Amino acid sequence: QVQLVESGGGLVQTGASLRLSCVASGDISGWSMGWFRQAPGKEREFVAAISWALGRTAYADSVKGRFNIARNSAKTTLYLQMDSLEPEDTAVYYCVADSTTGIRGPYATWGQGAQVTDSS
Repeated sequence: QVQLVESGGGLVQTGASLRLSCVASGDISGWSMGWFRQAPGKEREFVAAISWALGRTAYADSVKGRFNIARNSAKTTLYLQMDSLEPEDTAVYYCVADSTTGIRGPYATWGQGAQVTDSS
């Protein structure tokens, strides 16, 4: 069974940077991985994802050019580098993974979430 554990959330000011990490345990070979987020009072939304085989990436329009998704060489740790953070980026960020989905989802395996708050 694949499990995902996020870390790296916190309080930041507008314009700052933050990097989220997600460590996957279990056999994740062939799985696409990504990030979703949920802001207060809003539905969960897709943020970014990366495919297993070719490392193809996809981003939400709202984060394109500011966020970067990457994996370590063993493909067991997923990162989300967030630059130029804005108040609208305040949300709980979830790491996701799935073996059969398209890169934008749906994803069946979710982490517990990491809070990112723009305190400006």
